[in-house]
Amino acid sequence: MKFNTYFSCVLLILFPLLGKAQFSFSGKVVAATDNSPVPGAHIMLDDHSRMVSDQDGNFVFKNLPKGKHQLVVSFIGFKTYHTEISIPTQKDLMISLAEAVYLSDEVVVKASRAGNNAPLTYAHVDGKMIEKTNLGSDLPYLLQTTPSLVVTSDAGTGIGYTGLRIRGSNETRINITMNGVPVNDAESHGVFFVDMPDLASSVDNIQVQRGIGTSTNGAAAFGASINIKTDVSDEDAFAGISTAAGSYNTFKETVRFGTGRSKKGFTLNGRLSKISSDGYVDRAHADLRSYYLSGAYSTPNTLLKFIATGGYETTYQAWYGNPKDSLKANRTYNPAGEMTDAQGNITGYYADQTDNYQQDYYQLHFAHKFNKKLHLSGALFLTKGKGYYENWKNNQNLSDYTLPPVELGDTTITHTDLVQQKWLDNNFYGVNVAAEYVTGKVNFTLGGNWSQYDGNHFGVVSWARFASSGSNDHRWYHSTGLKTDANIFAKTSYQVNSKLNAYADIQVRHIDHLMEGINDDLSTIDQHPAFTFVNPKAGLYYAINKKSSCYVSVAASNREPNRSVYRDADPGQVIKHEQLVDLELGYSLSTSRIRFSTNLFYMDYTNQLVLTGKINNVGAAIMTNVPKSYRAGIENSLTWLISGNLDLGFNFSLSQNKIKQFTEYVDNWNYWDDPDNQPYQYSFNLGTTDISFSPSVVTGIHIHYQPFSALGVNLLTNYISRQFLDNTSNNDRSLDPYVISDMRIAYTVKQSIFQTLEFNLALNNLFSALYETNGWVYKYYYDQQAYTMDGYFPQAPFHWMLGMNIRF
Repeated sequence: MKFNTYFSCVLLILFPLLGKAQFSFSGKVVAATDNSPVPGAHIMLDDHSRMVSDQDGNFVFKNLPKGKHQLVVSFIGFKTYHTEISIPTQKDLMISLAEAVYLSDEVVVKASRAGNNAPLTYAHVDGKMIEKTNLGSDLPYLLQTTPSLVVTSDAGTGIGYTGLRIRGSNETRINITMNGVPVNDAESHGVFFVDMPDLASSVDNIQVQRGIGTSTNGAAAFGASINIKTDVSDEDAFAGISTAAGSYNTFKETVRFGTGRSKKGFTLNGRLSKISSDGYVDRAHADLRSYYLSGAYSTPNTLLKFIATGGYETTYQAWYGNPKDSLKANRTYNPAGEMTDAQGNITGYYADQTDNYQQDYYQLHFAHKFNKKLHLSGALFLTKGKGYYENWKNNQNLSDYTLPPVELGDTTITHTDLVQQKWLDNNFYGVNVAAEYVTGKVNFTLGGNWSQYDGNHFGVVSWARFASSGSNDHRWYHSTGLKTDANIFAKTSYQVNSKLNAYADIQVRHIDHLMEGINDDLSTIDQHPAFTFVNPKAGLYYAINKKSSCYVSVAASNREPNRSVYRDADPGQVIKHEQLVDLELGYSLSTSRIRFSTNLFYMDYTNQLVLTGKINNVGAAIMTNVPKSYRAGIENSLTWLISGNLDLGFNFSLSQNKIKQFTEYVDNWNYWDDPDNQPYQYSFNLGTTDISFSPSVVTGIHIHYQPFSALGVNLLTNYISRQFLDNTSNNDRSLDPYVISDMRIAYTVKQSIFQTLEFNLALNNLFSALYETNGWVYKYYYDQQAYTMDGYFPQAPFHWMLGMNIRF
């Protein structure tokens, strides 16, 4: 009811403004060599109005005031075009872009991306659009307009530990690359965006592929791929300052610079960022710092580019969630760091219950154009990570930490309060290479990747209330992981005729993973699995006419289990790799006012690894293979230019996500009292159930209103349907559906001092909806009664951020 009232009020305010006099200007961007259209060209008017050309190279600016305007058009591989237009006398303009003198750095990501005529389901997110909404939130929150995407935040504000799911698959099942270099952790498959704070300030563009997508490097894509390309080398020198402040004592400062391209082809770009926030959840503060530096040398046929980027984070732990029974009374409650007395009463909270980690990426990219048909590109890379998280632990058994009892006179002390640190120190290094051969009808790419991960996992008792002499900084476990990943792929597209394009792609991937040592529970993890996978893909793209097209594709992918699956498995348990067959069918329409796309998908899994509630012989929750499961649905995306100053965006995803014949395992706590007569666990065959964290409906609506060229207002509303916390389809163990609305206001100040002066205001969760985006649940039986323990992650009510961008 609140939303309907608000929406009606907004329309009443905007409606009278739609009738104001307005002038438009349109044009088409083509390549000077053959007059072919250039889709995706960046078009900027007066340093503040921006758009990209459509698939036919067309663009339209609406609601322009009379007078002279500066127009700039740029695209990778072409010289930047500058001209002045006069409104309303200016006629439609045909813009011919000449080839660039220098080899473009777009080649560093071309091998892993879907092309314009690829029969794949994907979305393109431009860095200019990200820049307008980047007020400190992690990267997942800047991709929210992507169909089927759901975000979550431990602290409740989008800063600190965040995550995303696409088609119900979280970041451990999404292949994420930066400039073609794998970002997923090789052992856990996870991606920790908190380790890359403000990376968005150095992003040129992002391609989000849903489904299996193209062959790429790193972890298997089992739901989606996110291909990030960092900043392009500017032709002209610049400097910029961005600052923002807002709710929950949140601050963001960013400084950027670029030297422009010298006469000899050298460029240098850099960035420093700092973000801090207290968070919505109690004590969930974050202190984040990051840097980015790139230097490039380019000639007409050669590119050499070095990138160094990284971040350091100190974040108070908020990953335990809030028990369901306390959400109403105390939504911000955070159990992390609780310190208790002998009776279990809370006496305080440990101040250093923090996660502390630094991750640095070093990349050396090279590319050479032998002729118009043959290009070669590659990269050497090193990713270094080191850090720990620190926990206060109440009344711990000394023997669990390989510490001897403490003798105090006649008293033997076997338990103590202590502080533990769990460390990860790792290096990930490798090489990518790809060769592309292009003729009139054939585009063929042959590429490969070799990488190795070398990680050390160890734990230290840094302090104990009672400990034998010399026990501080005692290391109680240590294990190692050495993982080698190599793949080779070949893909080709063939233009059968003017309308039909055929695509084929095959990848052979080999993984060797050696794990040795002792876990934190003192169990051994001596494992040495190896896999060889063949992943084929094929599809057809058909241009129905100049405005519409359709495609069909089928792809297969295989995924190896991650380290935690092996760590938590019972001795003798056989862990199988996962298999996925993905069928996609899509249609798109693009006119001067409407862009519409729809696609059907069916993702058929064999041996998908899911949480069952089953535990191993030391009580740890494990994952196990389920023979058959699937995801099937339809995704729709619409952009409608209603008038010169008002446009509407809409995306809608409807899906089924099912496990066939699921068996739930529930612990019996009476077993520990009477192991000879009590069952270890109870099992329940539940038949077909919903896959956890897979909403059946994901919808987003955004309205963009531009009353005049310097001011833009965006209203965004998202609806996420029910998500189950486990695979039992039980509403009592689920996240309720929620609707949230945000507003973005951007205003560009016309002045002569700076190249750009822009203010951005974000009003988040306008109606202070009470909702949760993530959670966990553990069920057990005691004395024949069922009980649960759980944790939910509440998100902040209404909060705001105000930012300023200055470019010199």
